[in-house]
Amino acid sequence: MTVLILTCEEDVTADMVVARLHELGIPLVRLDPADLPGEVAVSAEYVKGDFEGYLKSGERVVSLSSLRSVWVRRPGTPGAHAPEPSAWLTAESEHALDGVLDCTRARWMNHPVASVRARRKAWQLRAAHHSGFPVPPTVITSFPAVARQFARTHQDVVVKSVSGGHPTDPPMVLPTTRISPDMDFSGVSAGPTLFQLHIPKRADVRLTCVGGQLFAARRKADPEEVDSRYGEGGLWEPTDVPDRVRDAVDAYMCYAQLSYGAFDFAEDADRTWWFLECNQGGQFGFVQLDTDQPIAQAVAAWLAAEPSPR
Repeated sequence: MTVLILTCEEDVTADMVVARLHELGIPLVRLDPADLPGEVAVSAEYVKGDFEGYLKSGERVVSLSSLRSVWVRRPGTPGAHAPEPSAWLTAESEHALDGVLDCTRARWMNHPVASVRARRKAWQLRAAHHSGFPVPPTVITSFPAVARQFARTHQDVVVKSVSGGHPTDPPMVLPTTRISPDMDFSGVSAGPTLFQLHIPKRADVRLTCVGGQLFAARRKADPEEVDSRYGEGGLWEPTDVPDRVRDAVDAYMCYAQLSYGAFDFAEDADRTWWFLECNQGGQFGFVQLDTDQPIAQAVAAWLAAEPSPR
């Protein structure tokens, strides 16, 4: 049976897993939904209560019934590479591809329906709290007065993007920024904005969950540092997972119906891991390179497992 990997052409993290799958002798097809229609084609017919058909990517053809798993890694927008892209073509291509794949018995990492919900920041924070994580006080608002009051109440506040990034090509990352309580908040009325209590941290923690296996890595941080993506940074080192965090991760993954998640935490002076986010499609290559943790092997092993009976 075949593993289907949905990602863009240049994806080093996917390359790491592809190499492991080849070592295991597992057949795979890698394609970018952005190439449908065109380089990628799909055909499915409803026969005797089910859909039967094929996917084609370049010269590779795979039967829908032969799929063991689908890894939604970093796919492009369906129809984006068509000669005449349009919102209508994107919707038609997306419904066709996701619809027929959802009719197979393949396992998903992660299912698109669960992924859409898991990307929403407000949902994440609520799910994290109910799963047992410490979550910083947060407000999402387009009311300047609410933003001003939140900043005055908590004093040390950061502002973030609600969606996590700007939809440019390539995506533009918006840095987390520390703000003063006496700043002008009138611009908040231009669009919903996320404000959060700043956690002075002594370390960043990235915890990658792969089908229940946990790989945690820690990197020392300057307590005054706001966004570690723009700091000097050091090497990531393997670290143990506290029992409370392990239980919360299990609860979160079950509640979110995810098989893969990349958690980011801020570790404070009391060694408390504050939940910042869980990226359902987050990178892990940089952690594996620093720590030698076998994350790619774990992803490959999960994808290579046999699907459950209908």
